[in-house]
Amino acid sequence: MSTEVELFELPSGRVIEVLDTGPDDGQAFVFHFGTPGVAAAFPPLIAAAGERGLRTIIMSRPGYRDSTRDPARVVADVAADTASVLDGLGAATFICAGWSGGGPHALACSALLRERCLGTATIAGVAPYGADGLDWLEGMGPENVEEFTAALAGEEQLRAFLEKEKAAYADVQGPDIAAALGGLVSEVDKAALTGDFADFMAANMRAAVGSSIEGWLDDDLAFTRPWGFDLADVGPVSIWQGAEDRMVPPAHGRWLAEHVPGARVHLYDKHGHLSLAVASLGLILDDLVSYL
Repeated sequence: MSTEVELFELPSGRVIEVLDTGPDDGQAFVFHFGTPGVAAAFPPLIAAAGERGLRTIIMSRPGYRDSTRDPARVVADVAADTASVLDGLGAATFICAGWSGGGPHALACSALLRERCLGTATIAGVAPYGADGLDWLEGMGPENVEEFTAALAGEEQLRAFLEKEKAAYADVQGPDIAAALGGLVSEVDKAALTGDFADFMAANMRAAVGSSIEGWLDDDLAFTRPWGFDLADVGPVSIWQGAEDRMVPPAHGRWLAEHVPGARVHLYDKHGHLSLAVASLGLILDDLVSYL
């Protein structure tokens, strides 16, 4: 079972990092990491997916590490990249999940690749900026409020903020990742952010910002622009959200639950942004597999 990331050339000439691991004849499972984040093998995810007969495919979005930047990209653009990668890997259909900033990208795949995407999960996923009835920043930790206030002010202001933030994460190690995240982690998330999981999160963060902040910057800008697809077109989907989430507040999950037609909704009072993904991984995958 390979855990090596390879470069895949897209029809546009851009290249994108792809991790393809698990049973070769397994059902394709596309996982979209959060922001910032890169294609990397998280052993519990790979193992749990493999136990369910899933072939896990993870991509680094444009601008992250060795994936060619695609300036001014919108969330919807991920669908074409995903389709090209799946074509190259010989996967006709897939299921997908998106965590945090990966949530909107999973929804885009569901809406725009409807005939191929058999089921989707968003885990603490972001809701659209400017959505009616949602105060988008309310409930976020102070670091996210500052980050997205900069994003709304424009690329120049956001770039200056992220270059400053990069210094805090460029060399972060597992024992220090909770402190580096500051007000973005609730007590339940701090409790989850230990051991191998903390080491993985720190390593992924270092990789995501190590060469540049372009992917992070373009993700943030994409979240605050129109996403480029209609939520009414989203196919079978489950929405998972914790009430103790300071990165993506629970109001985002509730809004999505009310506005994505037919969604299965899983709201947890005692979970946060990180603890939800760790503690409920098996449940999330079992629910996702049930769409097959």
